[in-house]
Amino acid sequence: MFSLKRIILITLAVTLLAITFGYYRLEFDKISRIREAITKSEKELENKRQAVREYREKVAFYKTDEGAEHLAREQYNLVQDGERVILLKSGDQDEEQIVEEIEKEE
Repeated sequence: MFSLKRIILITLAVTLLAITFGYYRLEFDKISRIREAITKSEKELENKRQAVREYREKVAFYKTDEGAEHLAREQYNLVQDGERVILLKSGDQDEEQIVEEIEKEE
């Protein structure tokens, strides 16, 4: 039969192993959560880098003459000399309203 000292020693050893295993398990879970957070942050960072690349391309385009012309046409409805604007009649406007609008713009 086991002596009392041996039983106490085995109990302490098993308890110590259980505590150590529990601690390492908690640390492992913590590391897993940190890795997931890092992965998520890296994906967000890559998305933001892609957005920055796209914005830089747009800025470079709008710095060119072609880009400035595109912006003037799309945003401000401007035309170059010699060009004509063609308006299409919608069903609820009559011809006189369209002519008046054209004359006001000129």
